[in-house]
Amino acid sequence: MFKKNVLIISAVFGFSLAIAQQYGGMWIPTELNEKEMKDLGMKISAKDIFNTEKPSIKDAVVQFNGGCTAEIISPKGLLLTNHHCGYDNIQNHSTLENDLLSNGFWAKNMTEELPNPGVTVDFITDIKNVSEQILQGTQNLSGKELNDKINENIEAYKTSQNIQDYQKIVVKPMYYGNQYYAYIIETYKDIRLVGAPPQSIGKFGSDTDNWVWPRHTGDFSMFRIYADKNNKPAEYSKDNVPFTPKYFLPVSVKDKKEDDFTFVFGFPGRTTEYLPAIAVEKIMTEIDPAMISVRDVALKTLDEKMRADDATRIKYASKYASVANYWKKWIGEVEGLEKSDAVEKKKQYEQTLISKNPAIKPTIDELIKKYNEQSPYSLNKAYYSEVVRNAETLTLANAFSGYVQSVEARKMDEKALENLKSRLSGFYKDYDAELDAAVTAKVLSLYANKSQPQFLPQGFEKFKDVNASLQSIENLSKNSVITGRGKLNGATVYSDIDKIFADQNALIQNLKNDPLMQLFGNLKSTYLSTTDEKVTALQLEIDGLQKKFMAQQMETDKNRQFFPDANSTLRVTYGKVKGSNPRDAVFYGYQTFLAGVIEKYIPGDYEFDVPKKLIELYNAKDFGIYKDKTGDVPVAFTATNHTTGGNSGSPTLDADGNLIGLNFDRQWEGTMSDINYDAKLCRNIMVDTKYILFIIDKFANSKWLIDEMKIVK
Repeated sequence: MFKKNVLIISAVFGFSLAIAQQYGGMWIPTELNEKEMKDLGMKISAKDIFNTEKPSIKDAVVQFNGGCTAEIISPKGLLLTNHHCGYDNIQNHSTLENDLLSNGFWAKNMTEELPNPGVTVDFITDIKNVSEQILQGTQNLSGKELNDKINENIEAYKTSQNIQDYQKIVVKPMYYGNQYYAYIIETYKDIRLVGAPPQSIGKFGSDTDNWVWPRHTGDFSMFRIYADKNNKPAEYSKDNVPFTPKYFLPVSVKDKKEDDFTFVFGFPGRTTEYLPAIAVEKIMTEIDPAMISVRDVALKTLDEKMRADDATRIKYASKYASVANYWKKWIGEVEGLEKSDAVEKKKQYEQTLISKNPAIKPTIDELIKKYNEQSPYSLNKAYYSEVVRNAETLTLANAFSGYVQSVEARKMDEKALENLKSRLSGFYKDYDAELDAAVTAKVLSLYANKSQPQFLPQGFEKFKDVNASLQSIENLSKNSVITGRGKLNGATVYSDIDKIFADQNALIQNLKNDPLMQLFGNLKSTYLSTTDEKVTALQLEIDGLQKKFMAQQMETDKNRQFFPDANSTLRVTYGKVKGSNPRDAVFYGYQTFLAGVIEKYIPGDYEFDVPKKLIELYNAKDFGIYKDKTGDVPVAFTATNHTTGGNSGSPTLDADGNLIGLNFDRQWEGTMSDINYDAKLCRNIMVDTKYILFIIDKFANSKWLIDEMKIVK
């Protein structure tokens, strides 16, 4: 109790302090906002973070398998990333007899490390501003001509560069196409699984705690990079050896304090920080609420059946979590935008810009006009996309529709067919046609009631009444081949998918006559004819105006340090260890502890079960060097770093460049940071290195991995 009170008091005191960060930022590592970083407490230099002339921190940070981030933490190529980033690989090595997801996995030596075909890591060896070369000859062009010229210049630039066989160049637009940057990338392809805690640690809290603080998830897994005898990239081979990095991160077990400087180095996915007020208003009041409403219906329908039937609960647990993930994020995003008064602040900023540069007013006026013109089409796109995505029956119809088109266009070869059958087999394994008929009926009813008449197929009004919709879709589902409830040649897609596809002509004819396929066909063709082209054409115009608006902001606001929106390229973001005060009388400390894991423990629960050994370690207080001054093991902490998707697995470093945490999530109240970062509300969530090392050492008995690392005490 004493420890908790100390945390709350320190958190409350911290909120009274001014937060020095003004705009957050996802900075290109060659163009860091070094002054603000130093003002916030950084002790190393920008050159220590990114340097092409000598080893630097960038040589230890990689993009993991094209999506997440990972970091090297030993001189033998040991990689650390999130458990959820390595989840598919852990799952691929799991069997009924040896369930690595449930039991965890820890190689006892390098010979036991498991290969993962297809998994890659990318190193960024250099970054160059190539705007002059890429924008050459584009000054008076627009639309397709502009895109064609830029692509031509990009290819010419790539051809002109002298790179190694194992390297590639990727050119990316920044600031809405006002600038372009080239990235030299080296890709390693022999990546082996070294260790992962059981999902009762790595996914602890699972769906309930997703996007939520306080958090107690040990979201980490470990891999190793292997290379050829010359330390160069190579395909998997038993002859490959552990990769020797130019640099690896020291791992700190020092205690953390509120307001300690931190920075996160990784590959954030996508942000839109420079949108005009009108765009943010549309997201907040139209687009997000539309998408939320569709998922509301789907989740409630699934939940009713999952609560009543354990088999359904198990079958749909992963799907439910997937649907709930962004549903929860969007709800937090709307609340955060409202709470931070994002629209009004952007309007005020736009007026400030106009007062300095009147030429900006026509740009903003035109943006307002185009967004309002696009609004009904964008809203319909949001509803349609979510309906098709969340009604699995319609997703199936879409897949079979693509099959028919490919066959008739003579593009369905044997390999493509086998891939389709494999995907469908995996899909049907966890598909409940009767349950999804109810989901489909209810989301179609919502769509019929929310959409303007011009966006609906003829006769679609019959779905407005939810009971009539339920009856209609259930009747169609019962006799449909695509749901698996109807038969073709005595077979169903459940019992014999090969037999279903054996007679291609019969299948195609059956699909064309299938009433669910016809329903989806009418829905899709109406969407394409009324919405798709219109929303795309208007978006091209908006993109051109946004590019102009971005350039005008940068020309006019000389006091602001601009950073480009995230686009899956290497970035640095920074902040301070910080608790939060998201709502009236609600105060969160910055640190959680192992005691909190035990408090949440529910025996046998799929989210909150705790391994017996972890309970024993806690009861014995066998914490080693991994406890902090409170006597407990820190599990996770929050800070004001500006992160997003893609930052999963990113290293969190201290003022000296030591690894102190592993980024894995954001706090729900600040998920609007993709659109409007606010240091008072936005928090990223990290696994503490103390907990990671504690699990490796004490729980997994894998001290040989600790011995590889440089531990900073």
